[in-house]
Amino acid sequence: MNDETGSKHPQQPEDRGDLDQLAADVDATLGRTVRTVEFGRRGFTIAVFVFALLVGFVLPWVDGSPGWQVLLGEAGAIPQLFAATSGFFGVLVSAITLATRRWWLTWVCAVGGWFAFVDGILAVWSQQSSGISGVAGAGPGIGLVIASIAMAVLAFQWMKLAWSRH
Repeated sequence: MNDETGSKHPQQPEDRGDLDQLAADVDATLGRTVRTVEFGRRGFTIAVFVFALLVGFVLPWVDGSPGWQVLLGEAGAIPQLFAATSGFFGVLVSAITLATRRWWLTWVCAVGGWFAFVDGILAVWSQQSSGISGVAGAGPGIGLVIASIAMAVLAFQWMKLAWSRH
């Protein structure tokens, strides 16, 4: 008789199911929000300096060799290390982080960016100091300087973004 009179008792399990589904959706949305980050204007700044870093890879770094050749081993170990770390953290991981908006990746970019920046300073220094033979280095190329500055800005921007969640 409850079914014919339209009593609400039979629909309570269905209403409870809708409420459980709503709670699950809210929990899932909250979980995504906690794990993701909104970049705002900082995302555009990061993208511009990733592009500047890419431009630095095409310009001369060491003895006229562009950064991509340095990455492949055409120069000393220190510039090659900077080419590898800046390419990995500055370009690849930054692009993945901008695409996925994962908050934990901002920390990877921040810490890796500072590591790459220190490598860049060492790479510039290695081109300005005298070598084992006593011959002074030819000096850093414009691409190496641009890449070092771009890495400094990227590391700073990622660090600010990573700390913004605390």
